[in-house]
Amino acid sequence: MVCASANPGKVAEIANLLAGVVDLLPRPPEVPDVVEDADTLVGNARLKAVALVAATGLPAVADDTGLEVDALGGRPGVRSARYAGEHCSDVDNRAKLLDELALAGGDRSARFRTSLVVRWPDGSEIVVDGVCEGHITAAERGDRGFGYDPVFVPIDGDGRTFAEMTLDEKQAVSHRGRALRALLHELSARSGRNRPCGADSSE
Repeated sequence: MVCASANPGKVAEIANLLAGVVDLLPRPPEVPDVVEDADTLVGNARLKAVALVAATGLPAVADDTGLEVDALGGRPGVRSARYAGEHCSDVDNRAKLLDELALAGGDRSARFRTSLVVRWPDGSEIVVDGVCEGHITAAERGDRGFGYDPVFVPIDGDGRTFAEMTLDEKQAVSHRGRALRALLHELSARSGRNRPCGADSSE
């Protein structure tokens, strides 16, 4: 099964939870990024999965994740990866978020939401979601992870940001961890129906 993401941190998280169940292959370097112009997270994930299946002829797994901040009306949401503008960095996105929240004041509650799509060459697919509630910090903390991890504290944690946690600690409570565990359940059910999880009996 081919992973659509080229983000090393995201690939590591997916590979860590699917290890021993799915043989995860990296996206071939010649396969370009997909324009993520859908209005929903699941729409963007499906765009990436469909494009990768078409390019490789193999099953593909793709996800899209959004950070929804209540004081900002749910922004950045589906535009989380591009919040500060096209081709801007994670640092730029976090800086814009913290600046806007400083102006908004008050409520800092937020949630990460992940939609994950596995697509097969025959057009069948599995769609799962994962949500993690929490809040946004006033300043960045921690040097692990990626994206908005240094400014997000999960409600089910111990007060640390995702960027202050190990990968295993993060995945125990994170949106992507929850989505991937739901995927493992669906893959197990699919296998139980005697439908292979990958082309030619390999992922």
